Amino acid sequence: MAYNEKLANRIRERLADLPIISEKEMMGGLTFMVNDKMCVGIIKDEMMCRIDPDFHGTSVEKTGCRTMDFTKRPMKGYVMIDDTGMTTQKEFDYWVDLALDFNKRAKSSKKRQK
Repeated sequence: MAYNEKLANRIRERLADLPIISEKEMMGGLTFMVNDKMCVGIIKDEMMCRIDPDFHGTSVEKTGCRTMDFTKRPMKGYVMIDDTGMTTQKEFDYWVDLALDFNKRAKSSKKRQK
């Protein structure tokens, strides 16, 4: 699995005080689930955040942020943040807080039956 372990540890530390956190390897990276809902993740060296789709347009205008297009289809409500968008703790916290705030209202994906 090729994802930035330093970034993974940074996210783990930031989410450590929250209940109901789990990690899942998916999309070739690592995803942090909060309350069984995708919240924050890592693909290679970028942080993925699931945010309120209403904030998507203004979010991608910020330094280091772009629309997630992992499947070659832009996904509204999912953004990728590179190093330039989270150089300070304040910037890093902004993105994580935005994802955590939306997580409270986000719908959980239906679990597939085996």
